Amino acid sequence: MITITTRKADIHDLEFLLRLENESFSAFQRNTGRNIKHGIISDFQEVLIAEVNGDHNEPIGAIVLFKYTKTVRIYSIAVLPSFQNKGIGEQLLREVYTYAVNHSFKKITLEVRAGDARLTAWYKARGFEKVGVLKDFYGKGEDALKMELKTDAPFKTGRTTNLIVINQPFKWKNHDINARIITVKDYISNPDYQNNSDFRVFNLCSSYRYQSYGYYVSLLASARGQRVIPSSTTIRDFRINNLVQSAVYDIDEVIHKTLEKEQNSNFTLYVYFGHSVKKEYKILAAKLYQLFEAPLFRVDFVKHDKWLIRDIRMLTFNKIPDGDMEMMYEFAARYFNKKRYNISKLTNFKYDLAILTNPMEENPPSNAESLQKFKIAANRKGVYVEFISRSEFDKINEFDALFIRETTNVNHHTYDFSRTAYAEGLVVVDDPWSILRCSNKIYQNELFRKHRILTPTTVVFTKNLFDEKELETMKYPLVLKQPDSAFSLGVHKVNDKTEAKVALHELFRKSDMVVCQEFLFSDFDWRIGILDNKPIFACKYYMSKGHWQIYNWESTETDKSGDFETLDIGEVPEAILQTAQKASALIGDGLYGVDLKMVDNKVYVVEVNDNPNIDAGVEDAFLKDKLYDMVIDSIVERIEIAKNIRRINFTDH
Repeated sequence: MITITTRKADIHDLEFLLRLENESFSAFQRNTGRNIKHGIISDFQEVLIAEVNGDHNEPIGAIVLFKYTKTVRIYSIAVLPSFQNKGIGEQLLREVYTYAVNHSFKKITLEVRAGDARLTAWYKARGFEKVGVLKDFYGKGEDALKMELKTDAPFKTGRTTNLIVINQPFKWKNHDINARIITVKDYISNPDYQNNSDFRVFNLCSSYRYQSYGYYVSLLASARGQRVIPSSTTIRDFRINNLVQSAVYDIDEVIHKTLEKEQNSNFTLYVYFGHSVKKEYKILAAKLYQLFEAPLFRVDFVKHDKWLIRDIRMLTFNKIPDGDMEMMYEFAARYFNKKRYNISKLTNFKYDLAILTNPMEENPPSNAESLQKFKIAANRKGVYVEFISRSEFDKINEFDALFIRETTNVNHHTYDFSRTAYAEGLVVVDDPWSILRCSNKIYQNELFRKHRILTPTTVVFTKNLFDEKELETMKYPLVLKQPDSAFSLGVHKVNDKTEAKVALHELFRKSDMVVCQEFLFSDFDWRIGILDNKPIFACKYYMSKGHWQIYNWESTETDKSGDFETLDIGEVPEAILQTAQKASALIGDGLYGVDLKMVDNKVYVVEVNDNPNIDAGVEDAFLKDKLYDMVIDSIVERIEIAKNIRRINFTDH
């Protein structure tokens, strides 16, 4: 796809605009040089030049707009013949839509020659509707169709990306959704669906059994590089009871809380596109959908000492209870008709990236300047960025990737975003497994000890088994930590048994287990940023003035952190780099910040953090914009690898 930019025309563009008129329009439709010149300098008109990005921006198209009080009219839109059929016309039309939205116009109008069925259909596919016929508009016998698009309606891309594959499409009664309803035969044999990886396939076949049509639809979608729900893996996993029980372990509490008032010992929940027809089961349905990525499924619960899943199975369209059909259609409409962007993108990007942020967070992992640098780097590489917040959970499936730039935790919406995005087939940084592993220091201690990575001497105190006599044999000072502490919060330095008892009393109120580590003094901690198992930045974080930690939350100063020093990776001791890479590799291959200390020439891993700080002026102080490029490059590569895997994965059965 060729990417373009637009700019306002000036008088030097007159020669190109005349050439464009001659090469693009019939004689009776061409504008005159005098009119074009007037349009360039007119306040009533807006003339935009489209250029191909490159070392020397080359003009290839133009738009002429007439601006009325509530309407912007497309007087002409044209692309040089040698650049047609490359998606540029759609980009230009998107520019008009964006211009109209940003300048508060209510609608966009245009005229198209009545005999040009192909162009009329092209505009219709992008949301324009015919509103009238203009007799002899272009001359005697040359009528025009007047078409319009209201700016409160979403701009359409011209292709249907969502496919609902069903055995008998005539049974699907609601067609007012952003999806094409097609037969199994059409999906399997139509070349339109064979050679395009942009389709998102929803498999609602009448059977998913091995080697049935439903089985092959999911298998072929995977081979074609298309995102499919349910995948062949999901179809298989639904049949493995042990896997099902393992998957729902993490939502036991939600299951119990939701069903605790049920009087019977058996209960059945129907889940349609992540929703339940009864509002009281909304959260449980959403959690189950995160775990089991299928459009329609049924869960049978049974109560013994606690509620357990007895059976879970995907529903085919013909198995939905009659009384649920209306709500199922409503849930499907919500799912497919989500408005993707608040305003249209200015250019046609290859991929879409959601960055999850919390503007109200006091100490976010990236400051405002850093977030903008991520956006600029992404745009430069053909990736559209939209900053989303907690309230926009239902937009996740609209993107190719999710990048979390809000402090993460397991018992938190950031984990829900990550898990849902992963279930939807998105590339996710931080992935849910990294959040799970990094959020708990008890897990990390066990992991590093098993793999003989040196850490400060650590013991774990358990609330109901803890004996205060253990404190008498300890070597002070000690550091006591809440297992999921972050940014030095939930961390206490204690100098004797008395202080330890007070700190433990506070920590045990929040967690049944507490981490106890030896105190290793150092002027600074190393922070090595790791991405794809390679170091990308290195910092020395110095202790806050007069304090034993990097952050001093009791300080009256505005800046509660200590000084820092950002270095070239080549200046970092090899032992630090090797240990950081070894520790992070045990967590995964995502984006991590490994905290280490070097004491008496020994390297200790303090912890591995997912979602590490990348602040403008700190972590990027050495690499500058290159650091943001490296992160975006990794996300793009992951997207493309995922697409390639789906395309070639014929063994997924």
